[in-house]
Amino acid sequence: MTTASVLGLSLVLFVLGVIAFFVKRNLLAQFMAVEIMLNAANLAFLGLARGAERVDAQVIIFLVMTVAAAEAALGLAIILMVFRRKKSIQSEDFRTLRG
Repeated sequence: MTTASVLGLSLVLFVLGVIAFFVKRNLLAQFMAVEIMLNAANLAFLGLARGAERVDAQVIIFLVMTVAAAEAALGLAIILMVFRRKKSIQSEDFRTLRG
């Protein structure tokens, strides 16, 4: 794949993630949309690094994936705590997050 095609795929994934984030009203779906956007940014970084023939960018990508995994665990824990408190994961039910 060429650098342009990788960047094009990354752009398509990022736009789909943004659209899904604003269209979906379920917190889990919004969370998955954010994950898609993070993966699209990671793919763009990989494509640019490959185009510049830089191998050390793979280390940065590995660190970004590690941070994304930690963010996924923390985000799912927050969604679980919100569900336990409010008995819903629909984002329109949360005007304020006061008890």
